[in-house]
Amino acid sequence: MYTVGARASKLSVAQTDWVISKLLEVNPGCDYKLRTITTKGDTDTRPLFAIDQRGIFEKEIDRAVAKGEVDFAVHSLKDVPSELDPSLIIASVPKREIVNDVFVSPDGLALGEIKEGAVIGTSSLRRAVQVSRKRPDVTVKPIRGNIETRIRKASEKEYDGIVIAQAGIMRLGVDVRFVTLPLDDFVPSPGQGAIAIVARSDDSETVSMLKKIQDSNSRLEIEAERLLSDYVDSGCRFPLGAYAKIKGAEMTLSVSAFSVDGRESLTICKTGSKDNSEALAKSVGEELRVRGIGDLALNWREKVEQWNKT
Repeated sequence: MYTVGARASKLSVAQTDWVISKLLEVNPGCDYKLRTITTKGDTDTRPLFAIDQRGIFEKEIDRAVAKGEVDFAVHSLKDVPSELDPSLIIASVPKREIVNDVFVSPDGLALGEIKEGAVIGTSSLRRAVQVSRKRPDVTVKPIRGNIETRIRKASEKEYDGIVIAQAGIMRLGVDVRFVTLPLDDFVPSPGQGAIAIVARSDDSETVSMLKKIQDSNSRLEIEAERLLSDYVDSGCRFPLGAYAKIKGAEMTLSVSAFSVDGRESLTICKTGSKDNSEALAKSVGEELRVRGIGDLALNWREKVEQWNKT
């Protein structure tokens, strides 16, 4: 019997159930039991960018893994910080879901079709500035709550539209109309659409079992994105879009960063060997630094609280 740690949100439970179903395909004789654990991110109602702390959705769960209270944990990978407890590793990254963001509105309209002055909700600084760049005539405001709550707020016209990740909708099987946003304009956050399974590094039997459902390309892609994110030290308080995609033996890494008002941007796209993602991430990161990403980051850190007050 394996005990699996996860958040109690519907999305987290759905993701964990999916992981268990995949594990049962390769380990049909095993039993798995879900244990839900409350995290700081579940109890703190402030917008995510206002919480100056990494790992708010995983720390308590991973602590349970480290203590041996659960055998492994299932997370949305973008919630997992780059520095884990020394006793833990990301043991497996299953096949990644669609990475795009989507626009949901009460009338099923596209972002380009909504009225001037519309109020758009998002929990992400990155999405906020990307929306403002495409539609400078709308107002973007913070929104918290799980996916179902945010969709309900849009359907009840508390917001004229919201921007959320398509992966969450797909995993939950939510019946809602949406318009997929193009990756060129809405580069996703590092790790978006991917699941991370965390286990104790010395638990070789569990790690070996979890690796059976790993997708090697998904693992390489998210590692490149996370390396780049670490290289420029991005996070909830500095929005960076990064997306790696493997085709054959090559990996393309695209990244976008913006000034706080959206008027300035840095966009870089480079291709390299999929087997040397570290070199590719470092090359993109170096170019970002040369082109002034430090100035953009400083600008965000000085002004981010202004949006928190909207």
